[in-house]
Amino acid sequence: MGSHDDDERERRRQQIIEGALVVFAAKGFEKATNQEIAQAAGIGSPGLIYHYFESKADLLRQAMSSRAPLLQSVVRSDSLLSMAPREALTLIGSAFLDALNNPDNLRLFRVIIGEALRDPSVAAAWHSASSLPVKRGLVHYLEAKMQAGELRRANPVAAANCFLGSILLYVLSSELFGPTDAPRLDPDTMLVTAVEVFLQGLEEV
Repeated sequence: MGSHDDDERERRRQQIIEGALVVFAAKGFEKATNQEIAQAAGIGSPGLIYHYFESKADLLRQAMSSRAPLLQSVVRSDSLLSMAPREALTLIGSAFLDALNNPDNLRLFRVIIGEALRDPSVAAAWHSASSLPVKRGLVHYLEAKMQAGELRRANPVAAANCFLGSILLYVLSSELFGPTDAPRLDPDTMLVTAVEVFLQGLEEV
């Protein structure tokens, strides 16, 4: 009975998070009301939100935390260090792209971009929950491969920023800044190119 209740609570919690992200993305965090969130989530009363979250800010923080574990699991995998650089970078880059291109995550990312300018703690919370663990995992991988002689020596933090930054810029330009006059670059082409360009600078010859 307890397990069923826990499953139902988590289902309702995720339902509220998804509804909140829709409203946050459409109206902004500050202007979003609990009534609108409850309506988007398909729950009967705005008061039910407080059975699952302490406040609207807590709802946003938990939304950020709930999106992080899948991406973090990729860089924490024990098998990552056994992979060749091309394979590992493709795996990390693909997970990063998939996470940022997920509709729910993309809505959250739009909210974070808007709110980070107003409240730096939002940016700090997102960085701590999501991007920082991924970057640390990539830095650890690059350090190991440099020490093993599989990659040229370089600053692994700067190298990780170069690789992840290219993917982040792609998502920002293609998904957040709207359509441009140039043909849209597909994610597979972007990922293959990012890995190739990155490794041209770091692979031993």
